[in-house]
Amino acid sequence: MIPRTESGVHAISWQKELANAITNVEQLLAATKNDAAAVQQHICTPAQFPIRVPFPYIKRIVPGDINDPLLRQVLSYREETLTTPGYLHDPLQETNSNVKPGIIHKYKGRVLLVLGSTCAINCRYCFRRHFPYQNNQNSTLQWTQALDYIRRDSSISEVIYSGGDPLVNSDKKLASVTQQISEIDHVKRLRIHTRMPVVIPQRVTDELLGWLTETNLKVSMVLHINHANELDTEVAEALAKLSMNNVILLNQSVLLQGVNNHADALVTLSESLFDHGIIPYYLHLMDKVQHTAHYDTPLQSAHILEQELLARLPGYLVPKLVFEEPAKNSKTPLTTIT
Repeated sequence: MIPRTESGVHAISWQKELANAITNVEQLLAATKNDAAAVQQHICTPAQFPIRVPFPYIKRIVPGDINDPLLRQVLSYREETLTTPGYLHDPLQETNSNVKPGIIHKYKGRVLLVLGSTCAINCRYCFRRHFPYQNNQNSTLQWTQALDYIRRDSSISEVIYSGGDPLVNSDKKLASVTQQISEIDHVKRLRIHTRMPVVIPQRVTDELLGWLTETNLKVSMVLHINHANELDTEVAEALAKLSMNNVILLNQSVLLQGVNNHADALVTLSESLFDHGIIPYYLHLMDKVQHTAHYDTPLQSAHILEQELLARLPGYLVPKLVFEEPAKNSKTPLTTIT
């Protein structure tokens, strides 16, 4: 059952939050009550991949703490200007899997639909910060070709909405695309990879719940939460609405230096996720994207963390620690990496 609210209120609210997001370093430091002069040596103004942080997320950042784990995910630190050997613009070689405009087909049985190029928040470690979105801006013709590609391949049983963040799109557009996909007999499941219900919880509108519940596809939503502090009362309310409407909630995190690369943070995260009805799904080793090396965690440290999580949590709260490699048939479990 969809809980009803005053018509239009939430839709306007999330769109305003999206439009009013902070887009430069100076504003971000001021909003988080950090002294720009005092931290100048630690930060930079990004030449590419601009700052973008909405205010509902900023409210959860500890004021005046330049090392706050939420702030560290969105503030451009000076290390971002470094060029590091072995870190690439396309470490997963996704351009090789970009079979049609808007389509990335890496794994058997499932296909990724790129629904736009923007996110509500720009995570500084983003593995698609260099992705050629300009080649995936779907016109009506390109959308027709993308859907035809899915129709022709009967092995595809799951379609994954990604981007950018797919929920930056209007509910009208998402409802239309979902309806067309649901009419393809061999597609049984819809998965949505999104950060929106976390960074702008007002995005969980009646309209969103409407098209999610009206489809005959089995719907799951994979959230991206790296630290327990990202979960507040507003987020909890948004997630509860999704759960009440039979959307399966999963989470994938990235292991990030200075954010969650210690056992206490990861244990608290898994327990908080479960308290909010979310299954801890994946914990990724960071993709080696150029200009993000300062977030990376040494492999040996990741192995030690894995053992600590296994010792401290029940099995169902331990996310799969994985690494993504180009041209592989699936994610690579951490235990196989030496």
